[in-house]
Amino acid sequence: SFQQLTLLFSSIPNPESALAASRAYATHPHLAGSIEDFEDAKPTAWIDIYYPVMNTPLDRSLQILGSQGETIWTADLVEDGDPRDEEAHKYKDAVPTWHGFSCDGDVTGQLVYANYGLKEDYEELVSQGVNFTGKIVITRYGGIFRGLKVKGAEDLGAAGVLIYSDPRDDGFVTVKNGYAPYPAGPARNPTAVQRGSVQYLSFYPGDPTTPGYPAYENSDRTEGGNIPKIPSLPISWANAERLLEEIGDIYLGSDSYGRKRVSGKVSDTHVRLVNHVDTKITPIWNTMASIPGHIKNEVVVIGCHRDAWVMGAADPTSGTVSLHEIIRGFGSLLRKGWKPLRTIVFASWDAEEYGLIGSTEWGEDFPSWIAEHVVAYLNVDVSVAGSRWTASASPSLAHLFKKAALDIPHPTIPGKTLWDAREDDGILPLGSGSDFTVFLQRLGVRFSDEGFAFTPSDAIYHYHSIYDSQRWQEVYGDPGFHRHVAVARHLGLVGLRLIDSIIVPLNTTQYALELDEYLDQSAVDFAPLRHSIKKLQIASFKLDKEKLKAEAKFRKILARAFWTRYLDIDIHYTDAANEFAGHSIEEIGHRPFPISKLIKAAKRVSRANNKLKAFERGFISEGGIKDREWYKHLGVAPGKWLGANHLRPLATDYTNSLQGYGATTLPALTESLTIDKNVTLAQYEADRLVELFNTLARQTRP
Repeated sequence: SFQQLTLLFSSIPNPESALAASRAYATHPHLAGSIEDFEDAKPTAWIDIYYPVMNTPLDRSLQILGSQGETIWTADLVEDGDPRDEEAHKYKDAVPTWHGFSCDGDVTGQLVYANYGLKEDYEELVSQGVNFTGKIVITRYGGIFRGLKVKGAEDLGAAGVLIYSDPRDDGFVTVKNGYAPYPAGPARNPTAVQRGSVQYLSFYPGDPTTPGYPAYENSDRTEGGNIPKIPSLPISWANAERLLEEIGDIYLGSDSYGRKRVSGKVSDTHVRLVNHVDTKITPIWNTMASIPGHIKNEVVVIGCHRDAWVMGAADPTSGTVSLHEIIRGFGSLLRKGWKPLRTIVFASWDAEEYGLIGSTEWGEDFPSWIAEHVVAYLNVDVSVAGSRWTASASPSLAHLFKKAALDIPHPTIPGKTLWDAREDDGILPLGSGSDFTVFLQRLGVRFSDEGFAFTPSDAIYHYHSIYDSQRWQEVYGDPGFHRHVAVARHLGLVGLRLIDSIIVPLNTTQYALELDEYLDQSAVDFAPLRHSIKKLQIASFKLDKEKLKAEAKFRKILARAFWTRYLDIDIHYTDAANEFAGHSIEEIGHRPFPISKLIKAAKRVSRANNKLKAFERGFISEGGIKDREWYKHLGVAPGKWLGANHLRPLATDYTNSLQGYGATTLPALTESLTIDKNVTLAQYEADRLVELFNTLARQTRP
């Protein structure tokens, strides 16, 4: 039975195997485009190679200058590599601390502190009379994606940007509260540095020089419109603390809400920032594999990126470990004679850290095939960086995610379920931030993403640092590797239900109902748009009834057959039913059986599934979103500046950085009101949505 199948799958992922897989990946660096990265890509079913432009650091320096231009202090720009963490010590100099896609430059200027570098932080400072021209901005990680901190400063004429990890964002586990710094204890190591890309992802991801088309070796190239034109460096708290002394008081009291106001003071001294990088076309390797199903034109893709800034025990090795366990589980089912109903594709993406490059180039390479065939893309990235389970998904997958989470035991608390491990509102949308972006935002394929995230009482996760290490993961992140296994079991179960159900378990009605909430968030009620949403809801209700009837009819006809092995799971059928019917006739000879009725019923099921599969694609507009046309999904997109609908609290540089990926719902309409403040544009965007939703309603109606 299908229940036996899922029980068998759930028994395969185990902590011992997960730990072994983690040690195989997370005990050496594997930066995108490196020899180590290539070695991790083998052996494979096949490798897709792309040739994006990327950069690596040459030399960097950061100095405080005296009145005569002499150097009075030099930042070390390194992590200490404490020998108590063997791999961190061994590889402390393997990957320098720098920003991917940062601009080459040598600049000098006074320092000004800009808090989190949010758009409102910059606006507040400008309102106070701060002139950013020629200044070097120092800002802390959090609140918004790091690239947008640099863009905000660049737009105001700044010369360069420094970004540091502030222990004030670390929750309860701090040195100030008596905890020893890692590796002696769970608090932040003061020399830890968060590397990361400063590409402007909310404008477009992927190779900067080939927006919208794949980066082949001989592709035509553009200048790259989504990368900074001023240099930046990531620095440690130890270095930032010294630099902030040059400014003095960085706050001026509090506002009416009790929030500290940034002073806008400028340092008397000047700082010299040097960031020299080597920019060139570099090969990357996507590792792909497939398990063919009975149905070839319905595909479920499950993926995780492979590259890391250094060892990446959490990001992305914890996700790779969970994917490894899922593949082991499916392999065991295959050895028991299982063949999936739908086709499965596994993907190990490369160069995600630079800007979702591997997945984006693949999506831009095969857009028609993906849009036509892929039912869902299930992503895993950081499986474990803390103790709280968080999940994001397209609304049509939310119910499936919850149901599966209720069927998986809590990894550390007996008697509880995985659903109990969350501490939020449930399954929420997400705009960007990992390899699902091209699937959802450009091609209209529903997605999911999940993992255990940081809470204020957890050991500090050193995001993109040498201390994202195997030792940290085994001692603090997931002792026993039970959370890694929980993610594997959950995502594998979601995958199985998508793969082997007669009717694809997608809830379009939930999605249609949530559109009312999306419109409520815009604070403006467009009556025609509300009416078009209602029409879409009615069409989806009708599809709900049709899919139930179609499945019931198919089962009823098939139940009249005497061969029962096709009833072992949720019935294998083909989209046109011809292959199935052919095999059936061979097996039963000319015994009486309504083959024509079976084919008709199978086609009815297929029509319902095609409508379900195409629903998310109905939100795609070829015109895209104003000023960032690469993004074509008019239902949800990453916030252009706002990082709206933040999914996690302000705690740690890792957690905060994810908030910049937050979803803005009805993005073109919302931004016409909140950013452009243009009523005429807002009406145009509302009219676009009306046309889009009316078309989708017609396509959805049975």
